[in-house]
Amino acid sequence: MPRISMTSVFVDDQDRALAFYTDILGFALGVDIPLGEFRWLTVVSPEDSAGPQLLLEPDQHPAARAYCAALRADGIPAAVFTVDDIDRVHEDLLTKGAEVVQAPAEMGPVWTMVVDDSCGNLIQLATTPEM
Repeated sequence: MPRISMTSVFVDDQDRALAFYTDILGFALGVDIPLGEFRWLTVVSPEDSAGPQLLLEPDQHPAARAYCAALRADGIPAAVFTVDDIDRVHEDLLTKGAEVVQAPAEMGPVWTMVVDDSCGNLIQLATTPEM
């Protein structure tokens, strides 16, 4: 059976993206390989360094820029990440200076919040409260 090993988000600045995804969200650096002007740059969950990687991919292709701009204009997150305690994460993000676009809100069986990743994307964080 297939499994997810890597997915990506397009970013307008890899250094700023790395700082956001590690310093603000708490991911760990996965791979950082220089490739000319850009890098093969990934982050991983600190609890599962061998798990799926998130590629912080430069948005240099015109279609990538248009795609990101359209998603953002419509308020659609580019990625969704699971958190254990959305209220604690919300407070932590505010303390770290992240731009929270949507505070934690109940959405049926889950709670979600949306944060600006400072690199062109909206990112959704979600949790399923224990029943």
